Amino acid sequence: MSLALGSSNGRIPHIASDEAQEKLKDKIKAIGLKDKEREVEAQASLSGLPYINLQGFPINTDSISLIPEAVAERLKIICFWLAISDLRVGAVEPSINEVKSYIKTLGAEHFTEPAVYLISEESFRIAKEVYKRVPKLKKSPTGVSVTEEDLNRYGEGINTLKDLEDSLKNLTTTSAVTTMIAGGLKTRASDIHLEAEEGGVKLRYRIDGVLYAIATLPVNIAVKAISRLKLLAGLKINVSDRPQDGRFTINLTKDKVDVRVSALPTAHGESIVMRLLRWSAGGVDFEKLGLVGTAREHLVKEMTKPNGMIISTGPTGSGKTTTLYAVINKLNNAERKIITIEDPIEYKLAGVNQSQVDVGHDYTFANGLRSILRQDPNIVMVGEIRDPETAEISVQAALTGHLVLSTLHTNDAAGAIPRFLSLGAKAELLPSALNAIIGQRLVRRLCDVCKKSVTPSGATIKIVDKALASLPPEEAKRLPAAKQFFTSPGCDKCQGLGYKGQIGIFEILLMTKALKLAIAEEGISDTRIAEIAEKDGMVTMMQDGILKALTGITSLEEVFRVTKE
Repeated sequence: MSLALGSSNGRIPHIASDEAQEKLKDKIKAIGLKDKEREVEAQASLSGLPYINLQGFPINTDSISLIPEAVAERLKIICFWLAISDLRVGAVEPSINEVKSYIKTLGAEHFTEPAVYLISEESFRIAKEVYKRVPKLKKSPTGVSVTEEDLNRYGEGINTLKDLEDSLKNLTTTSAVTTMIAGGLKTRASDIHLEAEEGGVKLRYRIDGVLYAIATLPVNIAVKAISRLKLLAGLKINVSDRPQDGRFTINLTKDKVDVRVSALPTAHGESIVMRLLRWSAGGVDFEKLGLVGTAREHLVKEMTKPNGMIISTGPTGSGKTTTLYAVINKLNNAERKIITIEDPIEYKLAGVNQSQVDVGHDYTFANGLRSILRQDPNIVMVGEIRDPETAEISVQAALTGHLVLSTLHTNDAAGAIPRFLSLGAKAELLPSALNAIIGQRLVRRLCDVCKKSVTPSGATIKIVDKALASLPPEEAKRLPAAKQFFTSPGCDKCQGLGYKGQIGIFEILLMTKALKLAIAEEGISDTRIAEIAEKDGMVTMMQDGILKALTGITSLEEVFRVTKE
């Protein structure tokens, strides 16, 4: 039996349009590329290297710029990830000696050992397109830098804020930026503020969470210093009527400092904020957070469960992310896969897959969380739950075998439940998803060198007695026989501030039977939730702070400052 093709000359007739043929070619090509990726992935497995497909991966210009385009093209390597103490490089042929040597040098320059991933030729071709988005300013050196030698020279003799104020009296344009940064590093400042006012530019430092006014700079010096800062951070000098964000890095002998710069137009000129991030800061030890007594016991029990949600609450700067990092550090082992999505990544956690929000590439908290859940994680950290979509996915993930860690901007632990409900979380599902809610604040530690006892006023003692009256019996055991409180007048060791470092005060809200029933009630308030939690044995932040004040860790003034009592 034969099949007639309808051709008298033996040729196959035209059976498809040019468009259809092109689609067929594209499909065949796509299949070929997938096969090639599988081949490279298998090769990576055999060689003991991690593999990554960079198609669709959110590579930013900061990371790719670490390797000059010409070098990347010659060696077929791409720096696709950059965070504090974390460099990740993709290589087509990582075993070549020149490639290995270059990556080793790159790591030495950035005080870390780069993670090397095997990538395909196609991955490299796609990734190198990012070079086209690198701003011209970043391709050409500005000739402006802050060196360690300069920092040491201008920072010499700065031991207190008064020393810093004195050193700022004879500023020049050249020394202004370096002196400000040197002073920030010497005084342990997390942020440096330059605020334009009618008569000059006010300089303030945030140290241990509190802003201190340092000096008012002459306008002519401040304006030139701001221009230099903008050059350093890769910002447009001629733009002052809209916000800009940039960054630069200071290389020290044994460390690096990332300086994140934010510029904001105001009525009297630009406001500049520099955030100082040391690469050596590392993760926080769980045992050093300040969790004690039943609060620590309850949190450890809940966070070691295989599923559910641990939510940390508090205002900006209350240490929420630091607490979650500490939880991850304690849980991290070879048997668990931990993935995060953050905005931004503050510092690298060893053995944890960290990713960063990239709104420009539609890599949001919600979209990132969806992708993460396809990666078979045990533990997921979501930097912040701020929209209904992220809230819904987080609850579902907690109910389907994952431990989810995240933060919410609420004043206390009780406020998290109404916040979840306002984001569309279902009241019948939420109690089963939540393991524990952490309410927290950071208080400053009293300086151990100049600390001394103090007698509070009668009114203050009344506040203390009222707060401690409802302390659960097991926590009352922490009370010393005699109430003694402390203060610190200030000395050279604490820059004259009386405080040095910070510690957390906490409350841990658990899903008790009474609370689960209450959540089902329509329109339940955070006040009612707090009442139930305290009745069920929750130690409040205020109580925890007073207990820490009684042991000389902090002062009552600090506890009242952060708890607004």
